[in-house]
Amino acid sequence: MFPAVLLAAMGLVWWAGFGRWPDAAVLVVEGVLVVLLAWVVAFFRDPHRAVPDDPHVLVAPADGCVTDIERLDSHPEFDGPVLRIGIFLSIFNVHINRSPCAARVEKITYRPGLFKNAMHPSSGRVNEANELCMTRLGEPRDPIVVRQVSGAIARRIVCTAREGQELAGGERFGMIKFGSRTELLVPYRDDVVCAVDIGRKVKAGATVMVRYAAPVADPHR
Repeated sequence: MFPAVLLAAMGLVWWAGFGRWPDAAVLVVEGVLVVLLAWVVAFFRDPHRAVPDDPHVLVAPADGCVTDIERLDSHPEFDGPVLRIGIFLSIFNVHINRSPCAARVEKITYRPGLFKNAMHPSSGRVNEANELCMTRLGEPRDPIVVRQVSGAIARRIVCTAREGQELAGGERFGMIKFGSRTELLVPYRDDVVCAVDIGRKVKAGATVMVRYAAPVADPHR
């Protein structure tokens, strides 16, 4: 829709401007619209991603930069503590959201809210958000949550997934338009290992965020 609107605006400026505005003004406006069109086309790009063929990993649900990693004491969808990893998506990142692994969508909850800067971890608690609660299809059949969070610029969350739908690892399920945040929540246990650090650049469907590993045996037991 956005490219069509810009193309229509370019045509209108060209048709109405020449002969009525200075030629230089028409060319400047057209140049600005061309730049905007190029940016919009780049924003909605959807590149191919090689999804790791490993049932023991969770891949990034979004492109962007890891801004925070924290342990939560509780969450309504989990029994026990939770590992939460936050990803900030700038206006220059690919904004397609992908499933972290093969999973069944159990529940989708939309929550209205504010539009604070999505780079800050607190935005995940107060901003408009859409939360997908899923169950892994592989072992262990853990619950996982992917939260789509709007930002100061992003004002529309798109989610094409449906409750009861089974998604493949890396499968597209939505996007957030124009700068946003995506969070991945998983159980906090010895066998759930975070594979990224704060500041890491990640790619949806390709970068491994979490690995399932055998817990280390206690030699004193």
